[in-house]
Amino acid sequence: MTASLEIIEMIRERAHVTYEEARAALEHCNDDVVEALIYLEKQGKTNASAGDKMNGFFAKAKKLVKASFQTKFIISKNQETLINLSVAIVIIVTLLVPPLVILGLLIALFTGCRFRVEKTDCDMKINKTFDDISSYTAKVSEQVKEVINQA
Repeated sequence: MTASLEIIEMIRERAHVTYEEARAALEHCNDDVVEALIYLEKQGKTNASAGDKMNGFFAKAKKLVKASFQTKFIISKNQETLINLSVAIVIIVTLLVPPLVILGLLIALFTGCRFRVEKTDCDMKINKTFDDISSYTAKVSEQVKEVINQA
């Protein structure tokens, strides 16, 4: 029995194989579509799962990029905002000039600046860590000032 073009096309689209592979699988499985798909899968000829994984990856990546633009990284001093940038921009700048970013953040920390990450729909737990770091560096800065003043 010869499979119709519609059935071959259906298998070709679902399994992401050539017409020839779809027809051969159907012939091998006596025109049983499900068996032909399973046969192709066992042969390792289907690319459907790879395509699904890539679509899932790109969907997650798109969601992550969107969230990074909606999330803000804020540096403030004495309740005055000095820098308010999206996390995406901060990541890009950090990738381009990491030493400059690290130096800038250290200077900001030791001059009494506070860091915050804000997103409109959730409370960011990292802000507690940023507050702890800021408090610790403020203590270290005071100790360094005392040592310098005593010298």
